[in-house]
Amino acid sequence: MMEFIVTFSKREPQRTQRRNLKEKYFPAYFAVKLNIMKRLLVTGASGFLGWNICNTSKKDREVYGTVFSHPVEIDGANIVRVDLTDFNDLKKLFNEVRPDAVIHTAAASDPNYCQKNKDVSRKINVDASANIAGLCSDHKIPCAFTSTDLVFDGLNAPYREGDPVCPVNIYGEQKVLAEQEMLKRYPDTAVCRMVLMFGLPSPVSESFIQTWIRLMRGGKELRLFVDEFRNPVSAETAVQGLFIALEKVKGIIHLGGIERISRYELGSLLRNVLGLHEAKLIQYRQRDIVMAAPRPPDVTLDSAKAYTLGFSPLSLRDELQKIRDMFY
Repeated sequence: MMEFIVTFSKREPQRTQRRNLKEKYFPAYFAVKLNIMKRLLVTGASGFLGWNICNTSKKDREVYGTVFSHPVEIDGANIVRVDLTDFNDLKKLFNEVRPDAVIHTAAASDPNYCQKNKDVSRKINVDASANIAGLCSDHKIPCAFTSTDLVFDGLNAPYREGDPVCPVNIYGEQKVLAEQEMLKRYPDTAVCRMVLMFGLPSPVSESFIQTWIRLMRGGKELRLFVDEFRNPVSAETAVQGLFIALEKVKGIIHLGGIERISRYELGSLLRNVLGLHEAKLIQYRQRDIVMAAPRPPDVTLDSAKAYTLGFSPLSLRDELQKIRDMFY
């Protein structure tokens, strides 16, 4: 069952009445206004990335964010509780919200969870994604989908968009299937392969960096891989890339940062930026820890295509300094 949890503001009825009057008596004004204030639907609004998209977009767009297991409130955005795996609810959502564009971030994104719960995670990661693409096609609206760098096996980095996929875990497999099904149903979908991200946490979902900072400041050991490489970006930068893709991309695009780095090197950089020089970082290798889901060693993405379109990540030091200055 679909449920609107919180609306744009407490004056929403009056706002709706004013909008209807403008549409009736000033159609030219209303058309221009709609062009400025696009109605954006963001799935997974309580998640780390979805929450950041909503908070960034609400300044100049009419934002609707979906939640399910973890309701949140986002001031200035409309939050809708809906089960995206229920096609009837999903269709009703599109019919009632009538979005001008969709960014689909909702997912079961923990590789270990997906490895242990293949059938459950497939419903949201694959089936719901395919249905969303189909509805975007029906409504003829732009759709951006957040996939992952884990569609690769990590043996031949850096990876370009046209390189063969070869995931090593169930989560990666499901994202590959989602990419294929979405592009089959709606070839105009912007499939955005995302990298490791960090930044401002949502009320119910944080990035890895918050855990790292807590452990560093608490004087506890932080065990980090020296043989797992990514090219991370901040959530702010990722959001920038998603809107570029929404506007300019049809098909697959990589949204990676400009630096290839191991988790241990990234932890060392964070320690330096925060001035936590006594923090205890311990070097680990992937073989030292047994996890349900295998991890690829190096899934660095070649994002040259996105850079030519205007995607412009900062250096990791600059990104971390911005977060330090804003929140720490």
